[in-house]
Amino acid sequence: MLSRYERWDGTQEPFGRDADELFDRLAEDLFQGGDFDYALHRLLSRGWRNQQGKRLPGFEEMLERLRQKRLQQLKRYNLNDVFRDIQERLNEILRRERQGIAERVEQAPESAKRVVQRITKKKLEELDHLPEDAGGMIRKLNDYEFMDEGAAQAFQKLMEDLKQQVSQTYFKNMTQTMQQLRPEHLAEVKEMLRALNQMLRDRLEGRQPDFNGFMQRFGHFFGPNPPKTLDELIEHLEKQMAQMESLLESLPPEMRRQMQDLIASTFNDPELQAEMAELAAALGLLSPRPTLGSRYAFYGSESLPLDEALALMDRLQNIEGLEGALREGYQGQPLTPEQSAQLQQLLGPDARQAADQMNELAAQLERKGYVQRGRRGMELTARGMRRIGQKALRDLYSRLKRDRFGDHPISVRGFGSERSDETKVYEFGDAFNLEVQQTLMNALRREGPVQPVRLKTDDFEVYRSEFNASAATVLMIDMSRSMPLRGYFYAAKKVALALDALIRSQFPRDSLQVIAFSDYARPVKPAQLAELTYNESIYGTNIQHGLMLAREFLSRHKTGNKQVIIVTDGEPTAHMQGRQAVFFYPPLPETFQKTLLEVQRCTREHIVINTFMLDNDYHLVSFVKQMTRMNGGRAFFASADRLGDYVLLDYVDRKRKSSR
Repeated sequence: MLSRYERWDGTQEPFGRDADELFDRLAEDLFQGGDFDYALHRLLSRGWRNQQGKRLPGFEEMLERLRQKRLQQLKRYNLNDVFRDIQERLNEILRRERQGIAERVEQAPESAKRVVQRITKKKLEELDHLPEDAGGMIRKLNDYEFMDEGAAQAFQKLMEDLKQQVSQTYFKNMTQTMQQLRPEHLAEVKEMLRALNQMLRDRLEGRQPDFNGFMQRFGHFFGPNPPKTLDELIEHLEKQMAQMESLLESLPPEMRRQMQDLIASTFNDPELQAEMAELAAALGLLSPRPTLGSRYAFYGSESLPLDEALALMDRLQNIEGLEGALREGYQGQPLTPEQSAQLQQLLGPDARQAADQMNELAAQLERKGYVQRGRRGMELTARGMRRIGQKALRDLYSRLKRDRFGDHPISVRGFGSERSDETKVYEFGDAFNLEVQQTLMNALRREGPVQPVRLKTDDFEVYRSEFNASAATVLMIDMSRSMPLRGYFYAAKKVALALDALIRSQFPRDSLQVIAFSDYARPVKPAQLAELTYNESIYGTNIQHGLMLAREFLSRHKTGNKQVIIVTDGEPTAHMQGRQAVFFYPPLPETFQKTLLEVQRCTREHIVINTFMLDNDYHLVSFVKQMTRMNGGRAFFASADRLGDYVLLDYVDRKRKSSR
């Protein structure tokens, strides 16, 4: 068999990500209350250790490290001298121009000296009245006719450099034509911008933009890897324009005006400026953000020239983009290859590995069918809910002795019966639980020790089956304020999940309804069990309303085995008065009377009520004694950590007794 090998780089997972194990960790959070999306959020925030024992940082740690990276930049730099290098180059150009003017006067022949002096005087006056700021100075010098060739060339070189810096900010990853805005291509560039603005107007006004037609005409402007959709193009242009927008927003007001003048002077074409302004406005309307760029508050001591300031804006935007991408990771959105590379560059290979594996975790849970993407983010599927119930059942089984009752996994379904240790000759209709050894012995007794052993119908011997009678059960869980405050809710919810899983897997003919009660009672669907939570602000223990709903549910089942299991930590403190719940503490005698009246009705309908008390409070014990005397059910005091053991053992024990 052909095998392929690759060099180990520390990122590979030789045994794969154990999604089931991590899903069980998520289940522990769900037992405490809350929804799956919140539990996944917590896991992704905190991170975990991989199969090699290496700790992988969570999203929150990576977000904090990115915030620190941004803070380092803000504490290091300032933008006070962003035009200093431009101003120095302009001063040098003016010095050379003045020197050239002086040399022109000196070199002029006597016959022309007066004319030359008159011309140079006007030139010097123009230079003396130039604006002091770089943007205004460049705007005036664009219309100025230099007398010194060297100064003219230096100014032309400055303009080319500025044009390249500004245009690359707007048109990064496009062709040299766009980045340098060559004069010979300016008409085509403006035509492209007009078509682009028309597409954006169509999008804003609800019409269908002709993106394919646009790309056929102007795709050569967008380099070797052009955008595939209009949304991709818009996203790219937003990011590039946001870089300049961020710089403008971060500059003091006076410097911002200078920068705007500098941009206008650099493009130096009214039509081009108008198209660029329309493009920026349209992108601002299409962007989900209030502004394209962000304002950064710099307070460092290190000055930056314009080109480095623009590069700094790019780095800060990359940090912002990564922060947004990591937050989207909470909803299972993976990083793009470009974002993964940026994360590695900023935070190192460990961060990239952790982000990739956390994204892979969500993908694996989705592939296994445990979760799906919904309106709230990642939501549990029916399969995921069953897995959580089985996890609760396994946890409780692990506390019991393995010989108490069937805690072993099975791979085939039974017929709703339990196997006895006794055997009998097979008859039509029996469950085919074959006793192999006795069957072979029957054949050997009949035929003798011959080979091969030939079996006949009368040789088959099977285990006797003790058929279980079906049962209908209501599990009432106290959801009043005291349950979470005393730490009981975790145990009660886990019992509900485990009992639901037990009945579904081992007693499929049985029925279970969970009812949560506090001031009011409400039925809980199986699909809601995993994300059952509490409200700490609700007072009241309305057992009466819970029993009313339990009787309604049990009345729809014809089985003779009906029971209610109540899990509570306090006596009744609320009852129904019409359709309204009435709460009093200390409880009113009327609350006890109405609750016991409902117990009496359950008793008349042959519904057994078993109560599991999580507290040995005198008033609770006194009430439960009255209830059990009236109903004939049983009462247990169980600590929260042993509640599941008692409930499951009692349920299975009742099943065995009812099947005899």
